[in-house]
Amino acid sequence: MKHDHLRIEVGGAEMEDLYADLLSLEVELDDELAGMFRIDLTLLLGSDGTWPYLDDERLTLWQRVVVTAGLEDDTTQLISGYITHLRPDFGNRLDRCRLEIWGMDASVLMDRADRLKDWPNKKDSDIAAEVFATYGLTPEVTDTEVVHDELVSTIIQRETDIQLLKRLALRNGFECFVDGDRGCFRPPPLEGGTQPVLAVHFGDGTNVSRLRLEANALTPMEVVMTQLDHVSGEMVEARAESGRRPALGAEPASSLKAPRDEAGLLCVTRAVTTGAAEMSALCQGLHDRGAWFVTAEGDVAANEYGAVLVPRATVLVKGAGEAYSGVYYVSHVTHRFTADGYTQSFRAKRNALKPKGDENFSGESGGLLAGLTGGI
Repeated sequence: MKHDHLRIEVGGAEMEDLYADLLSLEVELDDELAGMFRIDLTLLLGSDGTWPYLDDERLTLWQRVVVTAGLEDDTTQLISGYITHLRPDFGNRLDRCRLEIWGMDASVLMDRADRLKDWPNKKDSDIAAEVFATYGLTPEVTDTEVVHDELVSTIIQRETDIQLLKRLALRNGFECFVDGDRGCFRPPPLEGGTQPVLAVHFGDGTNVSRLRLEANALTPMEVVMTQLDHVSGEMVEARAESGRRPALGAEPASSLKAPRDEAGLLCVTRAVTTGAAEMSALCQGLHDRGAWFVTAEGDVAANEYGAVLVPRATVLVKGAGEAYSGVYYVSHVTHRFTADGYTQSFRAKRNALKPKGDENFSGESGGLLAGLTGGI
């Protein structure tokens, strides 16, 4: 069993004296929200009547904090952000005094000021790259193709920079987030390697202490939009296409048959677009978002799992039966350090049921057949 590793840097240097008074640390990473951290410390009264952490110049608002965690020498930077809240709590006894330190990743700097700005003749991806660069972030941006011609319409910003990029990401079916010094604006990476296998009730190979699953039959199967073209005066219809994103299993939502031969239909209204290309992009983004009809949430002990589980990446689940074993996309992880050890609470989602057959469930506990049946 591997040993946990935790490193907390404040202001560019490791704050080693903090560990002795550390009650808990949580880092919450989500595919839609800003990354957050919370450090809970014992607040001790000094012999000279002072409260050391309260007057420590290292623990001040907007101080830079970097949290790195892992098992043995295999470590991952979980978050790089800024202290946004300090919460001293003086209990009725000296041993009940606490200091909570809250913070967020660098996207908090992009959410400080509402702006009124036009973006003529730009793609959504061009806007994302320009905004990220303004904050000194390295843009990792996927091209969105559609140029918003100012002769037809112009994107108008009436919100903060990160709110603008989140809005543009939503209509393209993209993720938008800040990770360290990177600014990402991209579709979910569903292909490529997966993280180490999560094993449910799998004998000595079990590393998941709790797993809850849900399959939702009410997600929309089709998305359509009809709009009057203000240039030609003709009615234009756009419809999402199934299968643009890779299915993570053998039975995608489109293969599920309801009692009536009528798929769930979402008609997009009250949305402003400037032509067929924008309409198609919006419909496709909404369709891809609704295709995640299988969700999971659970907990793993890090030293049993043997790795740092991260969001915005795929992971294999085995031992959950044929329908629910297979590839999932991790959407949320809360890393939690306490006196009881290092645990990881996660949420994941899937746009299909059953494995495809090419998954590699092999490991110390068995291969594909064992992974499907929960055998040892």
